[in-house]
Amino acid sequence: MIDNLKKILNEDQDPKAIEKITSKLENLLMTNEEVGYIAVQKKPAVTILPDSIVVTNKRIIICKPKNLGLSMEFIDFNWDEIAASFVKEGILGAEFTFSTKNELTHTIDYLPKNQARKLYTFAKEQLDALKNPVVSNPVTEAAPIVEAAPVQEAPSISELTEQIVEEVETEEVTSFAEIMPAAPAVLEPVQQATSGEKKLSEMSSEELFAKLQNYKKLLDNGLILQGEYDKLKAEVLQYM
Repeated sequence: MIDNLKKILNEDQDPKAIEKITSKLENLLMTNEEVGYIAVQKKPAVTILPDSIVVTNKRIIICKPKNLGLSMEFIDFNWDEIAASFVKEGILGAEFTFSTKNELTHTIDYLPKNQARKLYTFAKEQLDALKNPVVSNPVTEAAPIVEAAPVQEAPSISELTEQIVEEVETEEVTSFAEIMPAAPAVLEPVQQATSGEKKLSEMSSEELFAKLQNYKKLLDNGLILQGEYDKLKAEVLQYM
């Protein structure tokens, strides 16, 4: 642990005091707990048994020698128990004070000013980290690229009408009178409008479509040939 705290030993600490504290801390540190800084008292007169304060990434530990240095008293507070920390500099050194959420206040005096400042900075960083935790955003998976379906051209009116006519189910003709308004003696009058029937040019789209259905039924029942049906269909499609 001493190797990891070499950066601390240039702040007027007594190396023997640091070594003594760290040797005691080796059995006190929790899993994943790391020492951030150690500040040791330096009184105007000779300091035989100085108090010290240790800050880690999990807590503050106050170390007080007892029984002429033969034992050590440790008082610790987790960072989530601490409400605030303060530093007050004087002529003979500085005081580091922290208060808990239970309104308890603890002060270590006669600290070298450089040590007190670094102690305060570390404490401030830990308290700020508790107030503003960093939330790591999970890596969002890239959305799969969906290829656009090819645009199909809309069918023309004549193609759509022809497709509908072709898909009309074949119905069994039970009465020819239901198909033709007047059953002619010969097939030729079917191709020409009678005097009482509308001309193709005068019919609406619905009437023309119904006429195509009638022609299709005639074809399916063998009453007209395929060539005749194609000719009749072509005549009707001209007016749709």
